[in-house]
Amino acid sequence: MHYPHLALVKQHFTTHHLQCVETAVEEELAALRPAKRIKSGQTVAITAGSRGIANIIPILQTVVRKMQSLGAEPFIIPAMGSHGGATAEGQTKLLAGYGITAETVGAPIRSDMEVVELAQSALGLPVYIDRTAASADHIVVINRVKPHTDFEASVESGMVKMMTIGLGKQKGAEQYHNAVLEHGYYPTLMEHARVILDKAPVSIGLGIVENQLDQTRSITACWSEDMIETDMALLRTAKELLPRLPFAEIDLLVVDEMGKDISGTCMDQNVIGRTVIRIGTVPETPAIRRIFVRDLTAKSQGMATGIGNADFTTARLVAKMDRSATYINCLSACEPEMAAIPPYYETDREILDKALATIGNIASTDAKIVHIRNTLDLTHMFVSTALLAQTRLNNALEIITEAVPIRFTADGNIEAPWPKDTTF
Repeated sequence: MHYPHLALVKQHFTTHHLQCVETAVEEELAALRPAKRIKSGQTVAITAGSRGIANIIPILQTVVRKMQSLGAEPFIIPAMGSHGGATAEGQTKLLAGYGITAETVGAPIRSDMEVVELAQSALGLPVYIDRTAASADHIVVINRVKPHTDFEASVESGMVKMMTIGLGKQKGAEQYHNAVLEHGYYPTLMEHARVILDKAPVSIGLGIVENQLDQTRSITACWSEDMIETDMALLRTAKELLPRLPFAEIDLLVVDEMGKDISGTCMDQNVIGRTVIRIGTVPETPAIRRIFVRDLTAKSQGMATGIGNADFTTARLVAKMDRSATYINCLSACEPEMAAIPPYYETDREILDKALATIGNIASTDAKIVHIRNTLDLTHMFVSTALLAQTRLNNALEIITEAVPIRFTADGNIEAPWPKDTTF
């Protein structure tokens, strides 16, 4: 099969980032005057999740030091629902994969999958929270605030979600997602959150917003009573900053890597405009006919949640899948379709042939192809000649190279010469 030529294109974003995250965290915490509530000798559970958050280590280090300066005894607690194979050891390993260890952050890691029931929510459902966190004197909830991949509301993915699902461990995550099937995402999220804020020792929230280049744009600290309102405000900013693919219609999207460090669904559904989740909602654009995902990130540690959103993948990605961990995560979220493995082949060339033969009555050389590293890194992309006219009309896009043939390695896989200044 003949393939279209591809040109390297750069998408320019107008944005800024914090020059020193440690200073920002220190100033935010100082403004709260935490000594009013956190006393010497008290224990403080600090959450750490399973997402790739920029500067998470210095952020955690700074919070730990602040708690220690008050005479408190901080520790890190994994808050990631069913991730890590739903085991205490697996969740500790996930944190270590991000460099989060007792040595790097200056506080012990206390991982436990046991939960306690706090109370019944207004929906008549039990609300669970990590047993170790519940026994602390204080909980500091730290999370990035960003649009959720499955639904749209005034509160989506952020501090509130970290409390309800992350600290709920597998039992809480599974119960929550079952409730979603009956009550919907937002009502379930908020009713669970209200119980946790009322019954659990949550004291401080730290909301992080990242820019289009995955850099820390802002950090906001708040007391628990202001957490929901703060989550709402930060989400409005995060939605304005969400990077997107700059084309409304794409015949084939090639994605170099997917992973839990990139998105909860491994490929951000807000970016690809697609979900196989039956009650999920995604943007109407882009309209993508075929998605080919080539590999799984090392930091995902075998979890390939969201592989069901792809139309084609490689044998090497499937070989890297930890099916048990992937199935646990998808079933805990009541989304078995997210674990469905699409047709897979040994080489990229085989997949290109199959994919381009299933895009309609379009000559393969005329196909609208976009090739990205992952759904977090949308600064650089390779674009086929059929999209170059649109590219030239978009002031945010710059054509870096002329269109050239797709390069393949000797074993038939795509060789993409990504520039060194890619952001992820």
